[in-house]
Parts: sequence; C-alpha cells; structure tokens
Amino acid sequence: MSADLLTADLFESVPDLRPSREAMADGAVLLRGFARPVEAELIAAIGEIVAQAPFRHMVTPGGHSMSVAMTNCGSAGWVTDRSGYRYDGVDPESGAPWPAMPRSFRVLAARAAAEAGFDGFAPDACLINRYHTGARMSLHQDKDEDDFSAPIVSVSLGLPAVFLFGGLQRSDKPRRFRLEHGDIVVWGGPSRLFFHGIAPLADGEHALLGRQRINLTFRKAR
Repeated sequence: MSADLLTADLFESVPDLRPSREAMADGAVLLRGFARPVEAELIAAIGEIVAQAPFRHMVTPGGHSMSVAMTNCGSAGWVTDRSGYRYDGVDPESGAPWPAMPRSFRVLAARAAAEAGFDGFAPDACLINRYHTGARMSLHQDKDEDDFSAPIVSVSLGLPAVFLFGGLQRSDKPRRFRLEHGDIVVWGGPSRLFFHGIAPLADGEHALLGRQRINLTFRKAR
C-alpha cells in the first residue's frame, strides 16, 4: 500500500479531533464536518446533476484548459471560455438550462451561511468542481457576481485538500487550511474578495468518493 493511501485510510479510521469551528479572518470561518450529516443526499444529488450536465474541463480566456473538471446547477452557471468569465443560465455544451439546484443544496448552504453570521443566504448558482490527483486551483477572487453583499459557501467532499486563503492582494501570503470530507468554508463581508485557491490534490482513496475531491461552491450571482 502506498504512503498516500495509508494516510487516507488512517484519516478515515480515526475520530475527527479538530475544533468544529475556526475563524480564518474577519468574515471568514471554517465549519468542520458541517456537511457530514447530509453527505448521502449531497452525493446522490451530484450524481443526478452530472447525468444531465456532465463534468468538463473549461478553457480560460487565455486558452488554458483547467485541471479541475466543472459543472453547475441553479438558475445561473459559471462558465469560462475564450470570450471571458461569466454566469450564464444555459449550459453552453447542451444549450439547455443548467439542472435545478436541489433543495438539500439550498438548505445546507443557507444553514452554513447563517452559522457563519450571514442570515438569509439564498444562492442561485452552485459551481461543482471535481479534483483528481494533481488538480489545483490557482489563487483567484470570486468577483463575477453582480454584487458582493452575499457570502461564498464552499463544501468539501471526498479526499482532503489544502485550502489557500490569502488577502485582498494576490501578493498577500495565503494561509493553509486542511479541508476534510464534510468541511465547509464560508467567507463574506470584509473577506468576500480575498484571494483563495487549492493546492495540488494529493493521491488517496476516500471511502465514499474514491480517488477524487468534489467541491460545491454556492454563490448569489444575480
């Protein structure tokens, strides 16, 4: 057995002794294990969404194919291609509207936002990212939304990942937070436009999702 797989097995077999809540910055909080009680509903819903709108590797305006595979659900979906970053109500690959956002998604996102101090969060977009070994997300800001009054709610499922959380400038040194299956990060208010990303995903095997990490990012786009 490889060291990575052994490490993954160990993390699956021992109790989670980390604090259930960690303040990351003003307006940003890590809620550990918050999504675990509804993990089965979330994973089933992801399967239904992907059956309608499969994962794909989108292309950045500069022509770079992203290492992370993506799809969307909700009335707005985030897309990128040679013409730029934007939200669109239609899946460009199928010409059909994105799948509706499941109730389990909306309820979880609203509960997590409220727990972090942002009551009344009603997302209309959920970007679903799939990471395989080596996939990463470079530091970026979420700034394609119409306004920034609503928070971002990010749910981690599957393999653990290292979340990079910086500041308002790309040059700000990011802090590193280990995200486990079921952890949720919420950031808004003073932290809403902080740069953030994911370090290259280490290999491993998750009991429910295998050799991948799935990330749900909830946003109020319009």
